[in-house]
Amino acid sequence: MTKKTALIIGASGLVGEQLTQQLLLDERYEKVTALVRKPLDIKHDKLVQTRYDFDWPNADLAIGDELFCCLGTTIKKAGSQTAFKKVDYYYIVETAKIALGNGAKKIAIISSIGADKDSSIFYNKIKGETEEALQKLDYEACHVLRPSLLMGARDELRMGELVGKLAMTAFSFAVPNKYKGIEGKQVAKAMIAAINSDKTGFHVLESDELRTF
Repeated sequence: MTKKTALIIGASGLVGEQLTQQLLLDERYEKVTALVRKPLDIKHDKLVQTRYDFDWPNADLAIGDELFCCLGTTIKKAGSQTAFKKVDYYYIVETAKIALGNGAKKIAIISSIGADKDSSIFYNKIKGETEEALQKLDYEACHVLRPSLLMGARDELRMGELVGKLAMTAFSFAVPNKYKGIEGKQVAKAMIAAINSDKTGFHVLESDELRTF
């Protein structure tokens, strides 16, 4: 079996941490390269942590057979809509272009339920625009995952998410599967399974589909 190199952006986030841990245990990958701003609290022989400036990217650093995009922020944390778009659109799309130019064949990205480039909701609109931009790139396969509310422990407290998680837990019996909260580790599992499938072209996986992996 030919061993692969996984390239990750957003490895410090809720899904990114789970993804990194799962990839390190996956025998199909001989190397996991995480492009980071600050070191992760993970040590492993297969893990290479590379400091990366998304504003002034060094193309020589973004090398891997498959690109996993878990990068994302919130408008509140970013400070403005412009700053949010810089992270959730430009950083992702530009890194995808660089990785493709360096030989990456497949890409998987965490988007969001409700992503739609024509949405009147700014967050959903940017997510949709990012999906559209990636679809236009010449990857053999592009897998877009649209999870609903992500469940799991974060390093940072997001009050809106906390309230949502409490409500989701209390009223889960009344919430359709597509909109129920989903664990970050399950999203990471689905991400790896999707990119290792034989599917080519552009594929979207909604939140309820992510539970089937």
